[in-house]
Amino acid sequence: MNPSRSALLLTWVALALGLAVGILDRGYWTPDEPREADIAWRMSWQHDPAVPLLAGDAFCEKPPLTYWVAGAAVRVWGADASVARLPNLVYALITALAVGSLARRSAGGIAGLAAAAAISTGLLSYQVAIWLATDAPLLAAVAVALLGLYVGFYAEHSGERLRGYTGMHVALAVGFLSKSAAAWMVPVLTLLTLIVWERRLRELLRWELYLGLIPQAAIILTWVWFVYVGPEGPAHLKVFFWNNLAGRFAQIDAPQDLQYAAAHRNSPGKYLIELPVYLWPWTLLVIAAVRRAWRQRRGTAEERRPVRFAFATFVPTLGVLSIAATARNIYLAPALPGVALLLGWWVAMLDTAHDAWDSRALRATSVLLLLATLVLAVSLVIVGRDAWEVLPTRAPFVGVSVLGLAAAVALATAAWRNAGAGRGQRASFALLLAYCALLVGPASQVYGRVDTWQDLGTMGRAIAREANGRPLILFAADETTRAFIDMYASTSAVFIPGPIGPLSQERLKARLDQAPDSLVITQIPSQPGSRTLHELAGALRLARPLAPAAASEERAPAWAAEAGLRIAQVFARPNGRRYALLESRPEEPYPP
Repeated sequence: MNPSRSALLLTWVALALGLAVGILDRGYWTPDEPREADIAWRMSWQHDPAVPLLAGDAFCEKPPLTYWVAGAAVRVWGADASVARLPNLVYALITALAVGSLARRSAGGIAGLAAAAAISTGLLSYQVAIWLATDAPLLAAVAVALLGLYVGFYAEHSGERLRGYTGMHVALAVGFLSKSAAAWMVPVLTLLTLIVWERRLRELLRWELYLGLIPQAAIILTWVWFVYVGPEGPAHLKVFFWNNLAGRFAQIDAPQDLQYAAAHRNSPGKYLIELPVYLWPWTLLVIAAVRRAWRQRRGTAEERRPVRFAFATFVPTLGVLSIAATARNIYLAPALPGVALLLGWWVAMLDTAHDAWDSRALRATSVLLLLATLVLAVSLVIVGRDAWEVLPTRAPFVGVSVLGLAAAVALATAAWRNAGAGRGQRASFALLLAYCALLVGPASQVYGRVDTWQDLGTMGRAIAREANGRPLILFAADETTRAFIDMYASTSAVFIPGPIGPLSQERLKARLDQAPDSLVITQIPSQPGSRTLHELAGALRLARPLAPAAASEERAPAWAAEAGLRIAQVFARPNGRRYALLESRPEEPYPP
């Protein structure tokens, strides 16, 4: 059964609007986006594009494909956040089409549409799609690779098998250039799991499986060669392929700043505990799909195929990541096409094999969306009340918010009724539209308020004006600080790495001796003291000016006093980061 044209059109329009708001309608947000933006901006004009640069220094955590594409957009249209993230719309479309095609091949048209919607709206996959990072192209590449794997593995003819496996290899090459060998994990584990599960060891002997290694190797090794022949090429390759790969899974012998296993430490059961959040708001629907898959585990091979492929895609990857030394939610994102496939298969069966558990899952999900609507409504009231006088566009703020909230309530209610009447597919469709209404309506207005905390560009330009051409020193700065100073204040700022201690302080003093008129930038903690709800809401004002704080209100850190520095100015974002601009104290004249 295939969905109607109107359902197809409405679904794709809703998905496109929801993604466009998250991708194009906000600035660079921490964590990571300011860093990625600076690398893309540098890539738009740097001479050697083989190695990404962060504030002028080699950044060898990720291969450069993401920065090539974003940098090309920046070079043509400028360094605005919406421009740098414009390729994410393409990545999200490729991901949705690949997952939808996979589900359509295995479980029909309805499954394809539902799977495409699931991969575009689940909390973790949506975060990946809208974030300026290497994960969006990685997810797109893995989704295409899984489609090629499915076509090749279940092909009936050699030509079809060759096309499928070759497509898989080319997609894996693109994924490798996005996030290194991490691109291989999900497809390789999926293939091995299917071979064991279906007892098809002969698949490993098929020549069609390996021919695609030639274009994949050609693409990857071309980039590797350009890195190798560049400045410090072997050292850069070691960071790319040893520190940043093996170092994610185990503790290795490496300098402190390359000890990736020391950050984002894993813990037993972390991914399982957080999995319901990753899948929100479709968590209960996924549970219902798993239940149905278990109950129908004795079906024909054709009926079991989408379920097997879905579990082979997700479960082995979840197991491997659970024993890794590091853990971040985005590491699991490339396995989410398996969840989307399972959910699409379940939706396709709703109107032919609907039971009470399915209705409960659909109704409970409608309640979750109604609760989300209530939370967003309260948030908008708080924001609107406190920022009303400084809102530049009050009518759109009210109109878009109210329209989105009302549509979400109406659609979630319709989903409740359809689920109770046994119309599961209609209920699922209404739930999707309700969630997209929240993304397009009230969430878009919340993004505007969050931008005021995250606007590091305004802060960087203000620091540049205050410096007025004087040299800048970044003391114990993190990647975010280095990125926004490089983009907006100075491309020649001197970086003195932390941690703060005798060694770094000696380096700071030596630099100040060389250039006494330098200004030192350092991040300072937020002001102590608890905030009431009203005070917290006040931090969300849209148009609050970036007025430098009075230096006399701040006490310089102990290390600054030892270095003969005093606070010249303090810059802060509402409810966000705070920085001190330090300068040398004038020498006290000797008494007569």
